[in-house]
Amino acid sequence: MTRIVVITGGTSGIGRAIAQRFAVDRAEVFITGRHAETVELTAKELGVHGVVCDATDPGQVASLAARLGELDVLVNAAGGLPEAASADGASLDALLAHWQANLAQNLFTAVLTTAAVQDRLTSGSSVISIGSIGAERRGGSYGAAKAALAAWNASVSAELAPKGATCNVISAGYIAGTNFFRGQLSDERHRALVEETHNKQPGTVDDIAQTAYFLASPGARHITGQTIHVNGGAFTTR
Repeated sequence: MTRIVVITGGTSGIGRAIAQRFAVDRAEVFITGRHAETVELTAKELGVHGVVCDATDPGQVASLAARLGELDVLVNAAGGLPEAASADGASLDALLAHWQANLAQNLFTAVLTTAAVQDRLTSGSSVISIGSIGAERRGGSYGAAKAALAAWNASVSAELAPKGATCNVISAGYIAGTNFFRGQLSDERHRALVEETHNKQPGTVDDIAQTAYFLASPGARHITGQTIHVNGGAFTTR
Protein backbone atom coordinates (compact mmCIF):
# COMPACT_ATOMS: atom_id res chain seq x y z
CA MET A 1 0.00 0.00 0.00
CA THR A 2 1.25 3.47 -0.91
CA ARG A 3 2.24 5.53 2.10
CA ILE A 4 1.02 9.11 2.48
CA VAL A 5 3.79 11.44 3.67
CA VAL A 6 3.60 15.14 4.55
CA ILE A 7 6.77 17.18 4.95
CA THR A 8 6.54 20.79 6.10
CA GLY A 9 9.38 22.99 4.92
CA GLY A 10 9.99 20.51 2.12
CA THR A 11 11.26 22.88 -0.56
CA SER A 12 14.94 23.03 0.43
CA GLY A 13 17.70 21.57 2.55
CA ILE A 14 16.80 18.78 4.94
CA GLY A 15 13.08 18.89 4.16
CA ARG A 16 13.68 18.51 0.44
CA ALA A 17 16.11 15.62 0.97
CA ILE A 18 13.57 13.79 3.13
CA ALA A 19 10.87 14.35 0.51
CA GLN A 20 13.14 12.95 -2.16
CA ARG A 21 13.93 9.86 -0.05
CA PHE A 22 10.27 9.00 0.45
CA ALA A 23 9.46 9.78 -3.20
CA VAL A 24 12.10 7.27 -4.29
CA ASP A 25 10.21 4.74 -2.18
CA ARG A 26 7.09 5.57 -4.25
CA ALA A 27 5.26 7.17 -1.37
CA GLU A 28 2.66 9.81 -2.13
CA VAL A 29 4.47 12.86 -0.81
CA PHE A 30 3.09 16.31 0.01
CA ILE A 31 5.61 19.09 0.60
CA THR A 32 4.75 22.50 2.02
CA GLY A 33 6.40 25.87 1.92
CA ARG A 34 5.48 29.54 2.24
CA HIS A 35 6.31 30.66 -1.30
CA ALA A 36 4.19 29.46 -4.22
CA GLU A 37 6.92 29.60 -6.87
CA THR A 38 9.37 27.58 -4.77
CA VAL A 39 6.72 25.02 -3.80
CA GLU A 40 5.63 24.56 -7.41
CA LEU A 41 9.17 24.22 -8.74
CA THR A 42 10.31 21.76 -6.06
CA ALA A 43 7.17 19.64 -6.38
CA LYS A 44 7.69 19.40 -10.14
CA GLU A 45 11.37 18.48 -9.77
CA LEU A 46 10.67 15.75 -7.20
CA GLY A 47 7.41 14.48 -8.69
CA VAL A 48 5.43 15.16 -5.50
CA HIS A 49 2.46 17.27 -4.45
CA GLY A 50 3.13 20.87 -3.43
CA VAL A 51 0.97 22.84 -1.01
CA VAL A 52 1.54 26.48 -0.13
CA CYS A 53 1.25 26.63 3.65
CA ASP A 54 2.80 28.82 6.29
CA ALA A 55 2.92 26.39 9.21
CA THR A 56 2.86 29.24 11.72
CA ASP A 57 -0.64 30.19 10.51
CA PRO A 58 -3.42 28.10 12.13
CA GLY A 59 -5.83 28.77 9.27
CA GLN A 60 -3.39 27.61 6.60
CA VAL A 61 -2.46 24.54 8.65
CA ALA A 62 -6.14 23.65 9.05
CA SER A 63 -6.61 23.96 5.28
CA LEU A 64 -3.67 21.63 4.70
CA ALA A 65 -5.13 19.04 7.06
CA ALA A 66 -8.50 19.26 5.32
CA ARG A 67 -6.87 18.02 2.11
CA LEU A 68 -5.63 14.82 3.68
CA GLY A 69 -7.13 11.44 4.41
CA GLU A 70 -5.23 8.91 6.48
CA LEU A 71 -1.61 9.91 7.06
CA ASP A 72 1.32 7.54 7.47
CA VAL A 73 4.22 9.93 8.03
CA LEU A 74 4.43 13.56 9.14
CA VAL A 75 7.83 15.24 9.05
CA ASN A 76 7.98 18.63 10.76
CA ALA A 77 10.95 20.12 8.91
CA ALA A 78 9.78 23.75 8.74
CA GLY A 79 12.05 26.02 10.75
CA GLY A 80 15.38 27.77 10.71
CA LEU A 81 16.71 31.15 11.73
CA PRO A 82 14.38 34.14 11.40
CA GLU A 83 15.50 36.82 8.98
CA ALA A 84 16.67 38.96 11.90
CA ALA A 85 19.24 36.39 13.02
CA SER A 86 20.46 38.35 16.03
CA ALA A 87 18.79 40.50 18.65
CA ASP A 88 22.02 41.65 20.35
CA GLY A 89 21.66 45.16 21.70
CA ALA A 90 18.03 45.38 20.62
CA SER A 91 15.21 46.96 22.55
CA LEU A 92 13.05 44.75 24.73
CA ASP A 93 10.27 44.92 22.14
CA ALA A 94 12.66 43.79 19.40
CA LEU A 95 14.06 41.08 21.67
CA LEU A 96 10.57 39.75 22.36
CA ALA A 97 9.74 39.75 18.64
CA HIS A 98 12.95 37.87 17.92
CA TRP A 99 12.19 35.16 20.48
CA GLN A 100 8.60 34.90 19.32
CA ALA A 101 9.77 34.45 15.73
CA ASN A 102 12.10 31.62 16.72
CA LEU A 103 9.41 29.89 18.74
CA ALA A 104 6.91 30.31 15.91
CA GLN A 105 9.21 28.90 13.23
CA ASN A 106 10.87 26.12 15.20
CA LEU A 107 8.24 24.99 17.71
CA PHE A 108 4.76 26.22 16.85
CA THR A 109 5.01 24.94 13.27
CA ALA A 110 5.39 21.38 14.57
CA VAL A 111 2.81 21.78 17.34
CA LEU A 112 0.14 23.22 15.03
CA THR A 113 0.70 20.78 12.16
CA THR A 114 0.76 17.72 14.40
CA ALA A 115 -2.40 18.81 16.22
CA ALA A 116 -4.15 19.47 12.92
CA VAL A 117 -3.45 16.01 11.48
CA GLN A 118 -3.41 13.82 14.59
CA ASP A 119 -6.90 12.46 13.89
CA ARG A 120 -5.61 11.23 10.53
CA LEU A 121 -2.75 9.23 12.04
CA THR A 122 -3.25 5.49 12.21
CA SER A 123 -1.57 2.53 13.83
CA GLY A 124 1.89 2.46 12.32
CA SER A 125 2.07 6.21 11.65
CA SER A 126 5.19 8.23 12.44
CA VAL A 127 5.69 11.87 13.45
CA ILE A 128 9.25 13.08 12.99
CA SER A 129 10.43 16.58 13.90
CA ILE A 130 13.75 18.12 12.95
CA GLY A 131 15.63 19.46 15.96
CA SER A 132 19.14 20.80 16.37
CA ILE A 133 22.35 20.41 18.29
CA GLY A 134 21.74 24.07 19.18
CA ALA A 135 19.20 22.88 21.75
CA GLU A 136 22.09 21.83 23.95
CA ARG A 137 24.88 24.26 23.15
CA ARG A 138 24.92 28.05 22.80
CA GLY A 139 21.78 28.06 20.74
CA GLY A 140 20.18 31.25 22.04
CA SER A 141 16.52 31.69 21.17
CA TYR A 142 16.80 29.25 18.27
CA GLY A 143 18.29 26.59 20.54
CA ALA A 144 15.68 27.24 23.21
CA ALA A 145 12.93 26.67 20.64
CA LYS A 146 14.53 23.40 19.56
CA ALA A 147 14.90 22.31 23.19
CA ALA A 148 11.21 23.01 23.68
CA LEU A 149 10.53 20.94 20.56
CA ALA A 150 12.18 17.93 22.21
CA ALA A 151 10.19 18.43 25.43
CA TRP A 152 6.95 18.72 23.47
CA ASN A 153 7.84 15.59 21.48
CA ALA A 154 8.10 13.51 24.65
CA SER A 155 4.65 14.68 25.68
CA VAL A 156 2.95 14.15 22.32
CA SER A 157 4.56 10.72 22.06
CA ALA A 158 2.73 9.62 25.19
CA GLU A 159 -0.49 11.11 23.82
CA LEU A 160 -0.32 9.41 20.42
CA ALA A 161 1.27 6.08 21.40
CA PRO A 162 -2.11 4.45 22.22
CA LYS A 163 -3.02 5.00 18.56
CA GLY A 164 0.11 3.13 17.50
CA ALA A 165 1.92 6.27 16.30
CA THR A 166 5.55 7.01 17.10
CA CYS A 167 6.95 10.52 17.67
CA ASN A 168 10.65 11.33 17.55
CA VAL A 169 13.02 14.24 17.06
CA ILE A 170 16.14 14.11 14.90
CA SER A 171 18.66 16.48 16.46
CA ALA A 172 20.89 17.47 13.57
CA GLY A 173 24.45 18.65 14.01
CA TYR A 174 26.28 20.74 11.44
CA ILE A 175 24.84 19.91 8.02
CA ALA A 176 26.72 21.22 5.00
CA GLY A 177 25.04 22.30 1.80
CA THR A 178 21.96 24.01 3.24
CA ASN A 179 20.98 27.69 3.38
CA PHE A 180 20.74 27.66 7.18
CA PHE A 181 23.60 30.15 7.59
CA ARG A 182 22.40 32.26 4.62
CA GLY A 183 25.87 32.46 3.10
CA GLN A 184 27.37 33.84 6.32
CA LEU A 185 29.36 30.75 7.36
CA SER A 186 33.07 31.49 7.16
CA ASP A 187 35.64 28.87 6.17
CA GLU A 188 37.08 29.14 9.68
CA ARG A 189 33.71 28.40 11.29
CA HIS A 190 33.14 25.51 8.90
CA ARG A 191 36.49 23.99 9.88
CA ALA A 192 35.73 24.47 13.59
CA LEU A 193 32.36 22.73 13.29
CA VAL A 194 33.91 19.81 11.42
CA GLU A 195 36.74 19.56 13.93
CA GLU A 196 34.21 19.09 16.76
CA THR A 197 32.99 15.84 15.23
CA HIS A 198 34.59 12.46 15.90
CA ASN A 199 34.66 11.49 12.25
CA LYS A 200 35.98 14.88 11.11
CA GLN A 201 33.37 15.46 8.47
CA PRO A 202 30.21 17.55 8.15
CA GLY A 203 26.81 15.95 8.05
CA THR A 204 24.78 15.86 4.85
CA VAL A 205 21.09 16.29 4.19
CA ASP A 206 21.03 12.64 3.16
CA ASP A 207 22.23 11.62 6.64
CA ILE A 208 19.09 13.19 8.09
CA ALA A 209 16.85 11.89 5.32
CA GLN A 210 18.00 8.31 5.86
CA THR A 211 17.46 8.63 9.62
CA ALA A 212 13.93 9.94 9.04
CA TYR A 213 13.24 7.09 6.65
CA PHE A 214 14.37 4.56 9.26
CA LEU A 215 12.26 6.13 12.01
CA ALA A 216 9.23 5.74 9.75
CA SER A 217 10.03 2.08 9.05
CA PRO A 218 8.67 -1.09 10.69
CA GLY A 219 12.06 -1.61 12.33
CA ALA A 220 11.60 1.51 14.46
CA ARG A 221 8.17 0.82 15.96
CA HIS A 222 9.55 0.59 19.53
CA ILE A 223 11.42 3.89 19.22
CA THR A 224 9.24 6.78 20.38
CA GLY A 225 9.51 9.86 22.56
CA GLN A 226 13.21 10.05 21.71
CA THR A 227 15.68 12.62 20.47
CA ILE A 228 18.07 10.97 18.02
CA HIS A 229 21.38 12.81 17.71
CA VAL A 230 22.89 12.81 14.22
CA ASN A 231 26.03 14.91 14.56
CA GLY A 232 29.13 12.81 13.86
CA GLY A 233 29.90 12.58 17.57
CA ALA A 234 30.10 16.32 18.17
CA PHE A 235 29.88 17.06 21.87
CA THR A 236 26.37 18.28 22.66
CA THR A 237 27.06 19.70 26.14
CA ARG A 238 29.57 22.43 25.30
